[in-house]
Amino acid sequence: MKYTVFTTESADLDLLDIHLYFELNDSPERADSILGGIENKISGLSNMPEKGHHPPELARIGVHNFREIHYKPYRIIYSIEGSSVIVNCVLDGRRDMQTLLQQRLVR
Repeated sequence: MKYTVFTTESADLDLLDIHLYFELNDSPERADSILGGIENKISGLSNMPEKGHHPPELARIGVHNFREIHYKPYRIIYSIEGSSVIVNCVLDGRRDMQTLLQQRLVR
């Protein structure tokens, strides 16, 4: 089964922030490369979204409706809803993920 992948406005803003950071602090080419790598990972979810695992920070508090894949150091957090994959956020895994995930996903 092929899934349709959507990104939320929040995830789109995350991607924009990542691109802008590299564009300003490294080079436009590096920014495009990083963004392209993340987007390739996201598009791959259309074939096998179950390959991601449950983020341990959420599993510890009993939240199991999100999964994640990695494009190091970024963590792509998504949910599967019917035949759709919803990318909720793209976060730098070096940050305080417990707090970030609870603020962004658990409301």
